[in-house]
Amino acid sequence: MQKPVVSQNKAVAEQQNFFHEIEKGLLAESASISPKFLYNPLGSHLFTAITLLPEYYPTSTEKTILSQYKSEIAEAVGHVTTLIDLGAGNCQKAESLFDFLKPSRYMAIDFSEEYLRDALENLRSKYPQIHMQCLGMDFSHKLILPETIPIDGRVFFYPGSSIGNFLTTEAQILLTQIKQQAGDGGLLIGVDLMKQDHTLKAAYDDDLKITAAFNLNILRSVNSIIGSNFNVSQFRHQVMVNHSQNRVELYLEALEDLSVSWPENFRFFKKGELIHTENSHKYTIDSIKKLLVDAGFKSTKIWKDPKDYFAVIYAN
Repeated sequence: MQKPVVSQNKAVAEQQNFFHEIEKGLLAESASISPKFLYNPLGSHLFTAITLLPEYYPTSTEKTILSQYKSEIAEAVGHVTTLIDLGAGNCQKAESLFDFLKPSRYMAIDFSEEYLRDALENLRSKYPQIHMQCLGMDFSHKLILPETIPIDGRVFFYPGSSIGNFLTTEAQILLTQIKQQAGDGGLLIGVDLMKQDHTLKAAYDDDLKITAAFNLNILRSVNSIIGSNFNVSQFRHQVMVNHSQNRVELYLEALEDLSVSWPENFRFFKKGELIHTENSHKYTIDSIKKLLVDAGFKSTKIWKDPKDYFAVIYAN
């Protein structure tokens, strides 16, 4: 079946926007690539592997909180018509909520629609009573839901402290959009809390080097989008803890002097020069509550682990 012309035009426009966004970042004085480009199909699989690592505490800690406090969370959230999963990935985190939140509909949203479609195929057979659909979307700029999603009973789910990938001003813009679109519902969000350097560095630079592979894969992702000729072997994964900004920063460091080209442009990198690929901001309870209040949320209910590593918050 031939795709509608409107869809084709939209895809072309989106690809052009990605091209210009990547090019702008690469040509900046301090080169950068948006972390959303980490999540091509291979990147999504690599991130799933990261979440299984013992060093990567956010996933296991969040899972424990959701399981331990599921009755309290269900009571706080109340009736759920549509569970809207932002950055859904393999959808396993949202699946863990199905039995106690009991949504009628499930909307999975992520940058990689191809990866989502595969994940939903597995879920549909297990939960035939839930109407499921997926949407490939870059919601880092604008969150737009289909008009077919009922406004009543919307609950957004944003786990894994993915909100930490945004600068504070960007996070507030996204949270404000979520609040505006939540109607009478709310937001169930996972938030990573600030902690000691050694714990953070182990989580973002594991011994098996899966996080390094995940970070380096962004270069292959960029090659496929803009036609560049990045060579992964010419870079290495670097992690820094920025205390002044309360965040972990990921970079790729050039191992030698090199030049990278793409249609009609190029960038020269000196040995040791960095490409910034991701921020992962860490919060205090006070700082995340302020962010939610500034975005328009009126109340919060908070659950934490005994070590204060991570928090799950329901805001409405």
